Amino acid sequence: MDITIRAVRDADHAELGEITAQAYLADGHLDFNEDDAYLHVLRDVAGRAARAEVLVAERDGRVLGGVTFAAPGSPLADIAGPDEAEFRMLAVAHAARGQGAGEALVRACVERARAIEGVTGVVLSTQRGMAGAHRIYARLGFVRTPERDWAPIEGLKLLTYRLKL
Repeated sequence: MDITIRAVRDADHAELGEITAQAYLADGHLDFNEDDAYLHVLRDVAGRAARAEVLVAERDGRVLGGVTFAAPGSPLADIAGPDEAEFRMLAVAHAARGQGAGEALVRACVERARAIEGVTGVVLSTQRGMAGAHRIYARLGFVRTPERDWAPIEGLKLLTYRLKL
């Protein structure tokens, strides 16, 4: 029953894209539901994998979820400074929640950040309603950084967290 964290494979792109899209849709994190423009970004795992490291959590050959890790300087980093790594689009399939996949993915991002010389922290942005993810972040030592909160589009305020390494 162990969870394995590994790099995404081309064969995983569609499945992970759908897991990510459905996690955001089902949890009410997309204002325009199926018509939300961000839905296309969530499904575009191939596009993310071409510009950053995409990781999947897997158990018994089944993809449970994934995350995008943006090293310093990555074009996918939204809020990271030059000495920070960032992760985005953490998502776990509804049927796999509560089994440790989300935490394993976050831990893998932290490990990757620690392995990069000069990186002093890991940052992320999240929505107010992502309470399950917030519990993972708090458990792993991330702290809220309200001075960095931001809005990618009008009406969508994202909360930020940072883990000092």
